[in-house]
Amino acid sequence: MLLNRGLISVLAVSILAASPSAQNPPPRPPAGQTLPSETPATFQPRTESFDYARRDVMVPMRDGVRLHTVILVPKGARGAPVLLTRTPYDATALTTHASSTHLGPILYGYDNATDVIVEGGYIRAVQDVRGKHGSEGDYVMNRPLHGPLNPTPVDHATDTYDTIDWLVKNVPESNGKVGILGVSYDGFLPLMAVVNPHPALKVSVPMNPMVDGWMGDDWFHNGAFRQQMMPYIHDQEATRTSELPWWTSHYDDYDTYMEAGSAGELARRHGLEQLGFWRKIVEHPSYDAFWREQAMDRILAGQPLHVPMMLVHSLWDQEDIYGAPAVYKALEPKDTENDKVFLVMGPWHHGQEIREGSSLGAIKFNSDTALYFRQEILRPFLDRYLKDDAPKADVAPVTAFETGTNTWRRLPAWPAGCATGCSVQATPLYLGAGLKAGFAAPKSGDAAFDEYVSDPSKPVPYRLRPNQPASGPGWAQWLVEDQREASGRPDVVAFVSDVLAAPVKISGQPMANLIASTSGTDADWVVKLIDVYPDEVAGQPSMGGFQLMVAGDIFRGRYRESLETPQPIASDEPLLYRFALPTANHVFLPGHRLMVQVQSTWFPLYDRNPQTFVPNIFLAKPGDFRKAVQRVYHAPGQASFVELPLVTMK
Repeated sequence: MLLNRGLISVLAVSILAASPSAQNPPPRPPAGQTLPSETPATFQPRTESFDYARRDVMVPMRDGVRLHTVILVPKGARGAPVLLTRTPYDATALTTHASSTHLGPILYGYDNATDVIVEGGYIRAVQDVRGKHGSEGDYVMNRPLHGPLNPTPVDHATDTYDTIDWLVKNVPESNGKVGILGVSYDGFLPLMAVVNPHPALKVSVPMNPMVDGWMGDDWFHNGAFRQQMMPYIHDQEATRTSELPWWTSHYDDYDTYMEAGSAGELARRHGLEQLGFWRKIVEHPSYDAFWREQAMDRILAGQPLHVPMMLVHSLWDQEDIYGAPAVYKALEPKDTENDKVFLVMGPWHHGQEIREGSSLGAIKFNSDTALYFRQEILRPFLDRYLKDDAPKADVAPVTAFETGTNTWRRLPAWPAGCATGCSVQATPLYLGAGLKAGFAAPKSGDAAFDEYVSDPSKPVPYRLRPNQPASGPGWAQWLVEDQREASGRPDVVAFVSDVLAAPVKISGQPMANLIASTSGTDADWVVKLIDVYPDEVAGQPSMGGFQLMVAGDIFRGRYRESLETPQPIASDEPLLYRFALPTANHVFLPGHRLMVQVQSTWFPLYDRNPQTFVPNIFLAKPGDFRKAVQRVYHAPGQASFVELPLVTMK
């Protein structure tokens, strides 16, 4: 029998009100008759069998703020170096991945190169940055250096200096040498550490570092806002301990962002206007001084080069694909002795270098590339600078994995193409009539352009739907997902080469040179360089016809003339859009084809361009979003091409 829920509630309240226990609660027991607590005021763990000692300390900074730091000392350590990581991600959680008497399981997890640390006998120190988790002080996203954006006397550089000073004076088992390493935000902090570094800082290893949040890392790419990073901003800044998670209204993120309309409206629905960093993003949609003065490649270009640094880059980094190569480019000219700046590039997603690295999505590499990096490159590099008796490491200035051939290359610099006997030449891959791509320039008489209609109400998904939130299932692999679905859409133009008879190798940054027009007054341009596999692949049938994106990026058209001052686009006028694609080190093998895809939406990873000029896209209204006819030109004098960093033998 089914009863009305309201009636059940009324009956329940009536019964409770009528019960003697509800009307006459039992009296409290007399004093002295309570049972004593079985929990001691302070429990002292017995850790004699552990192979490490754990110390939780509060390290004082120069302004009196204390930062929570976990120090793990291997049992019997004497004269051991310290490996430090500073993090907003909870030092306690990063050092308690398991309940174990052994240090390895304790550290095994994200942001710990566990095998290197444990087998190397290093003292491990992990610290909460100010304002997060166990540390005191105020949290500021990517806290700028002391200066126009930070009038206080403290920043991440001073906090690192003060931390290292405390460690070498208060950890008696250490040899007085400290290295700093970390991934992502934790990779940004080793860059900060080399600004006015402490003398005991002997080496820095920024892995997948956040470097320039507007040009090509977390927040924007060439002015297009990466709106799927909004949950990260929310989770980082809403509370000190990041315990308040972002919520979603749909299983498919595509629907969540479409329903909101604009990133600004979605932010309003989640209360992001309460967060300081979100307000800064909305106030600074262009590449103004706010972003330029925080860009770590620009900052370090003006700093003396004291501390040896190994920059670690992932070729398919779905979060910070800009940073490490940009810092290398800024610092390498200053390394006149070739002993301070090293670069490693692997076939990984963001942070995969400290995980398993034999494959990425459907792409296989024939070996565990991440293990090779840790054991054969990172470990001897750290030992060289941090251990008192270590020999000089045989680490090349640049160690780059060559995708396609699946081979590690030792190079004298980047981009070098090969160790000796070759050069890198900028070579146009033209987008031609008949949707052909090739190295021959367009001829008169060919069709002048190809066109498509970009409809903001039906944006091109950046990956197959349903789209899960960033950091959700599949997020780490999306850059290597098959691009066939996009190439078959009417709002994407795909230019394809003939089948290759010989290998084509590129090393460096491809440059998009797009001559394009729009019937609107603003537009986004997405250019993707793709390796098209043969129709059938022996031994791996599912890879037949696979379309692997080797490099791709987006450019917001309003910044064509000035990154700082957006301007409307002249409607229906062919204009040049030139921008760099991410770094690649790839061989297109014989039997494969080259493809270039061009489109105007990449959703919901990037917010939609209304395609009508508005002063601030965060504040765009539903009526601002309009269809536009986009044309890609390929006539003589109006040739669109991707400039490939082509490796040729001398």
